[in-house]
Amino acid sequence: MKNSLGIGLLVVVLLGLLGSVYIVREDQTAMVLNLGKVVRADIKPGLHFKVPLVESVRVFDRRLQVLDTAPARYFTAEQKDVSVDFFAIGYISDVRAYYRATGGDSTVVNARLAPIITDSLRNQINSRTLQALVSGDRGELIAGQLKSINEAIQTLGMQIVDLRIKQIDLPTDSQVITDVYERMRAQRKQEAAKLRAEGEEQSLTIRAQADRESTVIVAEAERDAQQLRGEGDAQAAAIYGKAGSADPAFYAFYRSLEAYRVSMTDGNGVIVLDKNDPFLQYMKSDR
Repeated sequence: MKNSLGIGLLVVVLLGLLGSVYIVREDQTAMVLNLGKVVRADIKPGLHFKVPLVESVRVFDRRLQVLDTAPARYFTAEQKDVSVDFFAIGYISDVRAYYRATGGDSTVVNARLAPIITDSLRNQINSRTLQALVSGDRGELIAGQLKSINEAIQTLGMQIVDLRIKQIDLPTDSQVITDVYERMRAQRKQEAAKLRAEGEEQSLTIRAQADRESTVIVAEAERDAQQLRGEGDAQAAAIYGKAGSADPAFYAFYRSLEAYRVSMTDGNGVIVLDKNDPFLQYMKSDR
């Protein structure tokens, strides 16, 4: 009976010892609550003790955390609507304040942190044009905001060390995207018109050059043809003259036959001549 009682007492003592010991890792911080009231906070890594059953321990990760939020809508300096998607990188700087403000719930942290960052970025985005916002230095955009953001979230027990913009979009329901598409179409039309004008100019140049070359070729061909015809006529005249001088009577007869042939080729020609006209001398009969 005494042995059983001793063993039971030993078990209770061991359980009590186990319930009074807790370990905080190197990447953690902790706080101790006594009946729900915070009695010790920002406990360093190592082996620690607490009162069993009365005190409870809450352990938190003190490493850097990425606090992601939903994209926010802003207006640029020219009143164009944009959607900015960003995230913050921070850590728990005051466990007591963090627990009181959020109950240790990370979703509550994001819900309370998002509007603070959104409002802090609003003035910066509102003062920039869309082109400066998209193509400018985003680091410069957020560099001056960390101090004011950290001042605003002191009651959350958080410290933000960096703020990054993931992307900047034109909302699909925004007039901006329609304006951008219209501007793109206008630029493409302008470029197409320019290309067509350049093509037409080149076409006219090529046609003019071809016309000039054609005119020159035709003129040179006509010149050569005239020269050849002249040479042919000269040779023909020389041949006719030579033939005529060899036998003038036969040459006269041959030329008269050629004249008859040319005059009566189609068979429908009508020639009115005097009966004694020399043109008819070879058609007369000696009888």
